[in-house]
Amino acid sequence: MLLTALVSAAIAAATPVVTAAGAGPAPTPARAAATPAATTDAASAAALSLDQAAGEHVIGSLPGTTLSAGLAARIRRGEVAGVILFTRNISSRAQLRGLTAQLQAERRRGPAALRDRPLLIMIDQEGGLVKRLSGAPVDSPGELARIGSADRARREGLATARNLRDVGVNVDLAPVLDIGRPGSDVRKLGRSWGSTPARVEQLAGAFADGLKAGGVLACAKHYPGIGGATVDEDLTLNRITLPLATLRSVDEAPFRFEAARGIPLVMVSTGVYPVLSSEAAMFAPQIATTELRKTVGFKGTSVTDDLEVPALASRTPERKALDATTAGEDLLLFAQTDAAAIRGQAALVHAVTAGTLPRATIDAGTSRVLALRDRLR
Repeated sequence: MLLTALVSAAIAAATPVVTAAGAGPAPTPARAAATPAATTDAASAAALSLDQAAGEHVIGSLPGTTLSAGLAARIRRGEVAGVILFTRNISSRAQLRGLTAQLQAERRRGPAALRDRPLLIMIDQEGGLVKRLSGAPVDSPGELARIGSADRARREGLATARNLRDVGVNVDLAPVLDIGRPGSDVRKLGRSWGSTPARVEQLAGAFADGLKAGGVLACAKHYPGIGGATVDEDLTLNRITLPLATLRSVDEAPFRFEAARGIPLVMVSTGVYPVLSSEAAMFAPQIATTELRKTVGFKGTSVTDDLEVPALASRTPERKALDATTAGEDLLLFAQTDAAAIRGQAALVHAVTAGTLPRATIDAGTSRVLALRDRLR
């Protein structure tokens, strides 16, 4: 979501954000693993209405610093799994605490099956260019890579978690696990933790450990790796023409490492990997299901990159929601407009009702999302 990051960085320069930590209520820390058995989450998914089950696939957004009546009503109906926040949603730390508290209060007024499961409140807080909130992390991934200390990376992760929890955020869409090849966009922008799998695993893994210790869910991105992309992936569909052996042994290696360690979330990229599919990764079953689940062994919850970036403008919100869900994605990230999120959720409901999308497909993803939300209880 680099285009959004650049816009956010510009807005941040003109947006006063109070840096002093306050004493507002912090969300419950993320647990090391979901305690309820998978069968419990499956039963919960099946017990939801179709509108609610489809809504569990949707991450929405806010245009400003207040909660709209429409989104509040959808939360109370149990038709959204969470929201993503940007600098446009922040005027001060006190305001942000109030906003996140209001989001969770609306959730507690919702359906019995969902009211005790915290909403996923997400933010991109990588450090450096991609950073929505003042405070930790102080350094960018690129700067921490130059320092090369896993202990420093872990401390930055822990400080970041405390920074986010102080304002009610429980998911950090970080760390980036992309290999920083020479000339790659992630390396040029200081978003990569290293140029080798071992370095990325060591440092990004330590940052993820710090997030976990601080009670915030981490998200590994951008699977299966955009270290071969030289142009902003938000603006164009990068064709990453790596051989399959290289893709698996180099680019996917940090994701395999984190999957084995139980990272809860993986974000799938907009990149096109011709060796696996002619489709963007988030729309390709060969990548979002076969490669990620079977080859890499990831058992957690998957999330698309922003479905509203210019690179995906040729598809409607309905088409993107259906294609990503059919490919095996669990969460659909509509990061710019609430209207697109509503259309995406409605498309899933319509497809199940029309018999073109099995309810079982919806429930499988819903079960994984419920398990993720359970980790925050």
